[in-house]
Amino acid sequence: MNVAVVLLTTGFVIVVALLTAAGAGKLARMDGATYPAALTRAAITFAAVLTLAATVAGVLDTVLS
Repeated sequence: MNVAVVLLTTGFVIVVALLTAAGAGKLARMDGATYPAALTRAAITFAAVLTLAATVAGVLDTVLS
């Protein structure tokens, strides 16, 4: 059961990161950014969400252990 929870959580985090990155890219394009600049902003946002999720998971692991 632990493997299923880990896989579902990982999938959920990736979907949230992709949606956030898509939103950031769309907002950048609406702001007048070029396609490369919008993709860069989307990639940075994607990486930031994944980093935040990893940090929260590490803190929760420390606190709950």
